[in-house]
Amino acid sequence: MYRTHTCGELRKKDVKKSVRLTGWNQSRRDHGGIIFIDVRDRYGLTQIVFDPKHKKDVHASAEHLRREDVIAISGTVRLRGKGLENLKLETGEIEILVDELTILNKAETPPIEIDDRIEVSEDISLKYRYLELRKPRLARNIRVRSEAVKIVRDYFHSNGFLEIETPILAKSTPEGARDYLVPSRVHPGNFYALPQSPQLFKQLCMIAGLDRYFQIARCFRDEDLRADRQPEFTQIDVEMSFIDEEDIHRLMEGMVKEIWKKVLGIDLKTPFRRMLYSEAMAKYGSDKPDLRFGLELVDVTDIVKASGFQVFTKNIAQGGVVKAINAKKAGLSRNDIDGLISFVQAHGAKGMAWMKATEKGLESSVVKYFSEDIQKELKKALQAKPEDLLLFVSDVKESVVHAALGALRLELGKQLNLIRKGYEFVWVTDFPFLEYKEDEGRYEAMHHPFTSPKPEDLSLLESEPRKVRARAYDLALNGVELGGGSIRIHDSAVQKRVFNVLGITDKEAEEKFGFLLSALKYGAPPHGGIAFGVDRLAAMLCGEESIREVIAFPKNKAAQSLMEGSPSPVSEAQLKELGIRLDHIKGKGGSRAIVSQTESAKHDAEMEIYRNMGEIERLQAEKTALETKGEMEHLKSKVERMKENERNRQKDV
Repeated sequence: MYRTHTCGELRKKDVKKSVRLTGWNQSRRDHGGIIFIDVRDRYGLTQIVFDPKHKKDVHASAEHLRREDVIAISGTVRLRGKGLENLKLETGEIEILVDELTILNKAETPPIEIDDRIEVSEDISLKYRYLELRKPRLARNIRVRSEAVKIVRDYFHSNGFLEIETPILAKSTPEGARDYLVPSRVHPGNFYALPQSPQLFKQLCMIAGLDRYFQIARCFRDEDLRADRQPEFTQIDVEMSFIDEEDIHRLMEGMVKEIWKKVLGIDLKTPFRRMLYSEAMAKYGSDKPDLRFGLELVDVTDIVKASGFQVFTKNIAQGGVVKAINAKKAGLSRNDIDGLISFVQAHGAKGMAWMKATEKGLESSVVKYFSEDIQKELKKALQAKPEDLLLFVSDVKESVVHAALGALRLELGKQLNLIRKGYEFVWVTDFPFLEYKEDEGRYEAMHHPFTSPKPEDLSLLESEPRKVRARAYDLALNGVELGGGSIRIHDSAVQKRVFNVLGITDKEAEEKFGFLLSALKYGAPPHGGIAFGVDRLAAMLCGEESIREVIAFPKNKAAQSLMEGSPSPVSEAQLKELGIRLDHIKGKGGSRAIVSQTESAKHDAEMEIYRNMGEIERLQAEKTALETKGEMEHLKSKVERMKENERNRQKDV
């Protein structure tokens, strides 16, 4: 037997026991000839003692121990000396006097310190991930994640669900992002796709009569690079038949309640709050509102439409809106406000107006454009009191105002320390069924094309599609989307109408979703479901900002694994076997490096354009022509001239 106990297990009650421990040498201290070592495993630390007066030969062996050597020891548990206890450790009242030492493996000096207090760069951390995972914080995170997944499995099994595995190699179907494709050796020229979700298969389970399905599913999405995203991720996937929205909400609240109780010892109150999508966007500028603080958005369009401030009135005349936030007693300087202006610009707004409330009234360089009556109405609508700061954003598109002020609200919540501790769950419901893609001139499903419209809105599907609401719902926690789902379309006639509105022809529908459409003809029950991101759920439980901190072997922001070096080239023999020839990517440098540099240059120029205050839309067409360095420099020069013109215009105002 290698060990009788773990390194986090022994307590005062175990004094005088003979034990055997195994683990890694965390640290070594020599005090007056007596050697103290902290031996570590994933369960904790235990102090072991080598005393030359007790076992001279064992003590001599311990003198050669180095950090991260793997050892096994036998000895007797005893109390630590009086005043030498370490109450920060669960094992801090005891130590082990060693009788026998076995060095199981010698370790070279590790490239990183196995110490949570010492941070290393992300690249080094990911390259030596197996060493990072020895650190207590990451080990705890992986343990919490595992515990949460077990609770989920037990919960669904206890509620009559079947755990059903769905294919990893499947047909490529459009689901919002690009598929990861897998070439078939047996069928040359044909490809499998790794699943972005088990969506179609879980609906087929319902049609098959397997009325309660769940799966801890691995999913894959070849998305453009974004912060805190992983190309492969895990979700809790759920589908049920003969249910409605409230059935889903009730069961999922039970699952979340169980997780929080067993992992964190917190008894959540249910049912969770419900909020319409329209209310969430109007008040918080987000479909996943953080309800731990106020700073709600206020629509002041009707109040300011008669003002002389053309930045507002021109937008309103074109159907735009003006919304504001009251940052109560913010105490921000002019430099701080300028920083907030840059912040909203980075989130799509062209600018931001502001006014400070004082004992004398509102003060700002733009106040002169607003009559006394309008100022009074603004103060009333925003409940402004002396020392409050009123922040306004306007645009012809309400979505731009919501995005900018929603982000600003979160930023102010952090800057002003307004965010209280705790967990604020909210169901957001009644999403728009469709969203219009202006650049493509067509409608697109806001969730996916199998989401059911509200029955009372079906008559509007062809005539006024923008007014149609979806039977969709998201569960948000503290400003983060934990999960989302919908009631599905189970009527093939309705599904066909939806495809027509989306511009999907009968032929295209048959090619992409023929197997599902065929199944819908043979008695599909009413059904719906939801999916929760395991990575995000675990991050929330562990108090981590990044999901990489709860994934054992994550990719970096460029979707690369620095540890084993993937993605990587494969041999010519492998490619030949698959019938694949690479014509445009050769070597590590060459054309591959040129493509990378060109894309980087494009990105830099695009960000310059995005941050500029005016004429963004006009330049959108020009940016696509950016292919050479000369064109890039020309466009950058144009952006700088526009910035200078904008600064001069602001001075005039």
